[in-house]
Amino acid sequence: MRSARVVARSRLRQGWARVRRALVPVLLASLAAGIAWAIAHNGLGHANPFFAPVSAWVALGFSADRQPRRVAELAIGVALGVLLGDLLVHVIGTGALQIAVVLVVAALVARFLDRGTLLTTQAGVQAIVIVALPAAQAGSPLGRWTDAAVGGGVALLVAALSPQDPRRRIRSLAEEGLTEVADVLRFLSRGLVGSSEEDVDEALVRGRASQPVLDQWRSTAASAREAARVSPQFRRHRGELQGLESAAVHVDRAMRNARVLVRRSRVVVREGHDVEALAGLLDELVVAAEELGVAFAAGTEPVRARERLMAAAAGADPWRVAPSDWHVQGLVLMLRSLVVDLLEASGVDPAQARSGLPEM
Repeated sequence: MRSARVVARSRLRQGWARVRRALVPVLLASLAAGIAWAIAHNGLGHANPFFAPVSAWVALGFSADRQPRRVAELAIGVALGVLLGDLLVHVIGTGALQIAVVLVVAALVARFLDRGTLLTTQAGVQAIVIVALPAAQAGSPLGRWTDAAVGGGVALLVAALSPQDPRRRIRSLAEEGLTEVADVLRFLSRGLVGSSEEDVDEALVRGRASQPVLDQWRSTAASAREAARVSPQFRRHRGELQGLESAAVHVDRAMRNARVLVRRSRVVVREGHDVEALAGLLDELVVAAEELGVAFAAGTEPVRARERLMAAAAGADPWRVAPSDWHVQGLVLMLRSLVVDLLEASGVDPAQARSGLPEM
């Protein structure tokens, strides 16, 4: 039951983080959809301009990835599918065979016009919608295409006017991911000090529940880096994007090491070993991970986080932390890998990160 509550809280926290990141994009896309409908309804005199808001919403979506090329691909795909569907419906009518024919034509024309998959997908989807709708709703052969064009135009205008910075979402994910690492280490420290197996178990559950955040950080950073290779607008950010992607890999390794550390800590807690020094080392790493996340979120050099991590590395001496307890010494040895992972995530050279550890 406790594990279920921990997972539920983690999902709730991650859900609210997604809401915060999507709030502005959703508001802009919703506003664009409303404007597109108003233009088609009031300006063009269309009674039910269904495809105007649909085109605007599909082209913009709810993510912050609104590069003009991507928005244009989606908008053109919607308009193309509507146009071909409208024209063919007035010629061959509707039905199962007509849907298949229109889909083939729309997809092949889209592939001829552009290599992007988004354009082809949207062209096919909108062509199916057009053919599947009752013929009585079709109106003039170009009426719904005009609505789709209006929606796509509004979406492109919003994309052009809204600030485009691929780093913002990744920075937010980086802060969230490092907060997850800090929480796992915090609960582990609490469990060690209080000899609480429940807190140790909660640390492990939190660590497992955090994987979607770390996976999303890594995949989003990789996509943004690839986009920066071909986009002159984002090319100047390639260095930071590469750094954020590399950091995602190292933080993911740190979390995996943290989960192993938590599992191995159960015996120490159950048998009542002296873990005060180890808990103090964990508390230092909690603060360092939080400071590293704040630095990533602000786009600044994590100087303080590196200093704390280097200090923690210097203190990760198993013989000094637990001179005569080989159980605790084993935990310190595991902790050393975690510290190196976080140091590399902060931008420290691997050799320098390892050199900060006391010699064995």
